Amino acid sequence: MTGPLTEPDARTREAIESVLQLYFDGLHHSDTTRLARAFHPQATYASATGGTLTHLTLDAYFPIVDARPAPAARAETRRDAVISIQLAGPVTASAVVTCAIGPKRFIDLLTLVRVDDRWQIISKVFHYDLAETEEPAACLT
Repeated sequence: MTGPLTEPDARTREAIESVLQLYFDGLHHSDTTRLARAFHPQATYASATGGTLTHLTLDAYFPIVDARPAPAARAETRRDAVISIQLAGPVTASAVVTCAIGPKRFIDLLTLVRVDDRWQIISKVFHYDLAETEEPAACLT
């Protein structure tokens, strides 16, 4: 398969959605064990929200998640959704997803690769907006 992005077949969509569910669960529970199962070990994390580039490895990102109070522990309602999943080839996909933590509303552009017979997130690039009453602050999902 080459050319424009295509929709995955049902089996591929299900496999990718299971990774995205691990990702959402990991964020909601601040659970890096779940996130580690969703991400490739060499994944990158980036955002330029606020005009400053944040670029992290998982080794730098996971301690931030571990230190953060879990949205689940604060009884926050889950607000995550898969917007789209598209394939660039048989082992490369992109997913656009949304989620929220507190007043922050995130849109994540996730790139996935199929390595070792499983889909894994290899890059996360995101933007977030704050609720109208909040002041901008650093927040890493």
